[in-house]
Amino acid sequence: MGKSVGTNLQKIVDAVITYVNGTDPVWQQQYSNLTKQPALTKRYRDWGLLPYLLRGIEKYMPFINKVFLVVASESQVPQWIDTQQVYIVYHRDIIPQEYLPTFNSGTIEIFLHRIKGLDEQFIYFNDDIFPLQPLSPDGFFKEEKITTHIAYHLLAPNKYKQRAKRADRWAQYAALQSKNIKRSNKCLFIRPQHTCTPMLKSLNEEALAAAGNEFLQYVSPIRTSLNPNQYFFTDYLYYTGKVINRRIRTKHCSMAVYSGERIAKHILQPTTPFICINDVSMGKSQEKQTYTLLHQAFRQRFPLISRFEKK
Repeated sequence: MGKSVGTNLQKIVDAVITYVNGTDPVWQQQYSNLTKQPALTKRYRDWGLLPYLLRGIEKYMPFINKVFLVVASESQVPQWIDTQQVYIVYHRDIIPQEYLPTFNSGTIEIFLHRIKGLDEQFIYFNDDIFPLQPLSPDGFFKEEKITTHIAYHLLAPNKYKQRAKRADRWAQYAALQSKNIKRSNKCLFIRPQHTCTPMLKSLNEEALAAAGNEFLQYVSPIRTSLNPNQYFFTDYLYYTGKVINRRIRTKHCSMAVYSGERIAKHILQPTTPFICINDVSMGKSQEKQTYTLLHQAFRQRFPLISRFEKK
């Protein structure tokens, strides 16, 4: 059984952020050694926006206690980070040696609950999601459950839905093993919302233990269509009755659809508490223009440095 979450969440919610700087030559060499090819720019590009994620947490999520930054190695730690305020976690601290070095976000996510000193309630952020409006802990945790939106889908013959279906079935299996629940309709699968993700440490541990070694054979250093990811845990919580199905309001801005001007406008005049900025392949001119627009907007939104940055 998972530990009791309790009702006083003001000081016991942690934030976990995964971060990668694709321009780091040490990291690039490790990637090349493993894959025999250069890294994909759009997947590993660092837009330099991490300070604004931390400023957003400080300004709009005051209930956050500890902040953990998960990186591959020492060369990935930003120079401006105040390591007295941000707990640095290296992949080797949480991920078994057989999966290292890893360049697969799904593999990293499977082992986040192993972070030393992590509280029972934590919120997982990719480094492309930014708080823009005031938030409360009840928007993420309530009544010993997490809050997020779950969508229901019929089976469809495309790779994305097949991956989601596979993760959903693994979560059902683990829940059945752990809780002896009734299997759901096999003609449907669930898909958790893509945003920052509330998690319960002890339930992540429980889910992984229930899934067993057969599940771990699909974990790998490089992404494949068979890999599990963070949604395995959300699915598991859903099947064990630990999810309140309520949307975390997030504006999704893909650079394939939204211009730099439109994204900057939402940063300055947000209509949702979160914005998720998704990268795409683009030319150098567009990249430079978008970089400038985003930094100008975020600097205007968050002009003061946070406690997480060196003074």
